[in-house]
Amino acid sequence: MASNRGVVYLGPGKVEVQSIDYPKFQNPQGKDIEHGVILKIVSTNICGSDQHMVRGRTTAPKGIVLGHEITGEIIEKGKDVEYLNIGDLVSVPFNVACGRCRACRERNTGVCLNVNPQQPGGAYGYVDMGGWIGGQAEYVLVPYADFNLLKFPDKDQALAKIKDLTMLSDILPTGFHGARSAGVDVGSTVYIAGAGPVGLAAAASAYILGAAVVIVGDNKKERLDHAKKMGYETVDISKHDRLGEQIAEILGVPEVDAAVDAVGFEASGHGTKNEPAPASVLNELMEITAVAGGLGIPGLYVVEDPGAENEDSKKGILKIRLGKGWSKSLHFHTGQAPVLQYNRMLMQAILHDRLPIAKIVNATVIKLDEASEGYKQFDSGVAKKFILDPHGLVAKTA
Repeated sequence: MASNRGVVYLGPGKVEVQSIDYPKFQNPQGKDIEHGVILKIVSTNICGSDQHMVRGRTTAPKGIVLGHEITGEIIEKGKDVEYLNIGDLVSVPFNVACGRCRACRERNTGVCLNVNPQQPGGAYGYVDMGGWIGGQAEYVLVPYADFNLLKFPDKDQALAKIKDLTMLSDILPTGFHGARSAGVDVGSTVYIAGAGPVGLAAAASAYILGAAVVIVGDNKKERLDHAKKMGYETVDISKHDRLGEQIAEILGVPEVDAAVDAVGFEASGHGTKNEPAPASVLNELMEITAVAGGLGIPGLYVVEDPGAENEDSKKGILKIRLGKGWSKSLHFHTGQAPVLQYNRMLMQAILHDRLPIAKIVNATVIKLDEASEGYKQFDSGVAKKFILDPHGLVAKTA
């Protein structure tokens, strides 16, 4: 049997590349399936969501194979796969979706009803998301392949832009989902909490949606410097008590039309010192968003956070000033991005040179064996998006 290696979570602060099982045509419950494919992974990225697990801020068990941002080449397929072929280069949405339930039929693939016995929605290599094996590896199984996979129309063209196209599996559609669900439109002013890769993807998305001004906030100088270099306005949230004052210095008024939370439950820096940080971001975004505006919330929130500072937060209970949002007629949109709603249009934007997302997020290619160091650097707040290159195929395109 062929060998396989993957990035395995061994406990808080520790990941290691280990030998893992070669994929089988089976679902996590051990049932044989014929609707899947096995991919030779071309690129797989380290995500901020992975960091939540690695920091010990979730209930992820030791031994889980990480990775939900996957691009690969089909090397085996089940007999029920009709419209994809061996050799196709494909993008894998991080959502595992059946394509058959009510949610999937309505293209709400982030909350598929059939792929996870615990709750709606599935994902690769993630806690409580159905047990699907992660893709920070050499090979991975993708189920319901005809429905889930986005085939690149020209393999050579795609490989030439692989550092951009690898972002289609998660962070680019997630950032786009945050901007669109916040209501970003032509002429909008937009504030984005977080200058990490998802925040920068949201900023890039806001511009292609027509925003007039995009402001990115963070407390890490390196990330803010990179965001500024990419053409976005920036605010250092550690410098003032009130975010609105900093926004007013840029726009002349202390408010924006739309806001995006691209940080989630491990937020820091926003709000008051006595307020749990995750709630503070959302409360401050409500404060600075104009009446009848919107908040897109693609930043990850969890049902259980064992590393939280208080008992409420450990159970995912946050003190949100809903009355403030209600009084301003704000709309909110939360949850995983339904990647299939957006990935084809974003692919087109990349292939036709409208969206240089690899440059915007500072894509940095490393070997699979360097994953542990990549996690450490990413956790320190460097202005980079790490791409793992298990077979050396990305390096060949440089």
